[in-house]
Amino acid sequence: MNFDDTPQEAKFRAEARAWIDANAPKNVEPEWWQPTVGRIKLKGSAILTESKKWQKKKAEAGWACLHWPKEFGGRGATPIERVIWQQEEGFYGKLEGVFLIGQGMCGPTVMAFGNDGDKAKYLPKIASGEHVWCQLFSEPSAGSDVAGLRTRAEKKGDDWIVNGQKVWTTGAHFSDYGIVITRTDPTQPKHKGLTMFWLDMKSPGVDVKPIKQANGQSEFNEVYFTDVKIPDSQRLGAVNDGWNVSLTTLMNERMSIGARQSTGFPELFTFCNDLMLEDGPAIDAKNVRSKLAGWAVKASGLKYTSYRSISALSKGQRPGPENSIGKLVAGTMLQDIATYAMDLQGAAGVLTGEDSVAVDGQFQSILLRAPSDRIAGGTDEILRNIIAERVLGLPADIRVDKDVPFNAIPTRGRS
Repeated sequence: MNFDDTPQEAKFRAEARAWIDANAPKNVEPEWWQPTVGRIKLKGSAILTESKKWQKKKAEAGWACLHWPKEFGGRGATPIERVIWQQEEGFYGKLEGVFLIGQGMCGPTVMAFGNDGDKAKYLPKIASGEHVWCQLFSEPSAGSDVAGLRTRAEKKGDDWIVNGQKVWTTGAHFSDYGIVITRTDPTQPKHKGLTMFWLDMKSPGVDVKPIKQANGQSEFNEVYFTDVKIPDSQRLGAVNDGWNVSLTTLMNERMSIGARQSTGFPELFTFCNDLMLEDGPAIDAKNVRSKLAGWAVKASGLKYTSYRSISALSKGQRPGPENSIGKLVAGTMLQDIATYAMDLQGAAGVLTGEDSVAVDGQFQSILLRAPSDRIAGGTDEILRNIIAERVLGLPADIRVDKDVPFNAIPTRGRS
């Protein structure tokens, strides 16, 4: 493992650091709004507006979507240069959060399967932040099994008519476009007979309904499709080959989410340094120090496992399962840390709301949101299966419905 920059990487880092120092939006005073872990609240500013301003400035200077080809709005940078940029951008990289799905998942899928005209027209606008995209995969009755989806697309002339429902769609309420996977042939097994499209989220028949979350936020949405017309020219990949197309999206999703997963440990460590218990500072209590030590080891393990991935990228190698491991460990760790912090707080742990109680209620909000982090980008169970089958070489799960036509799989309430 190599922790040092090569001369070329050091030069790139210095250039990136100088540009960020000169151009970062320092006029915006962002707060670390602790209840959201890694997300920010801007006083007097709309996060979407400020994010678009920063992204546009980066794009104009050639710092947006660094690893993308230049013709699509990127820089043609190496993977390690992308990592260096993220390290140097630091806090201001949080302003890129609203573009994570478009740039990290939808864009690469369009790049791989879209036609030349669409790639030239839409990818630069994704890179610059002009357009926000969302990913329409999950459905109420499919759970973790994306291939169990029921949203139908039926061919009529040169168009497809889409009917169905998606759920947990992050950012759909402010997205301009999205990619959607549909079932086009229910007589084929569930992993076949699927087709992927991209669509305008303002298309007639698209109804977006934000979901009120337990922590008071509304990041996720239900999306209903009623006779939505999508031209065949907006198809991504071959008809009935949508599963293979979706694998590109899912691979990029797990890499994007896994590489940026919060653990909550820095927040807990700071909290324990400030918290006074009945018998003195929490940081001096043996049981607290023991817990912190255990999580410090995990956090360090995640850090150096990430460095292994970065080192591989620096050598031009393909990283292993590090990001899947990181997401699996960090998601559980975040939930456990929030639970423990609330135990230390006692009654103060039930508070949440305005700034005056934000500090006391931070871990309650973290705990309420933590389960979604263990679902997004692949549930814990899915990730364990991937690691077991593709890394450890263990036998695959028995799937009795694998080769059964989708419309022949027994279920209640199938439409």
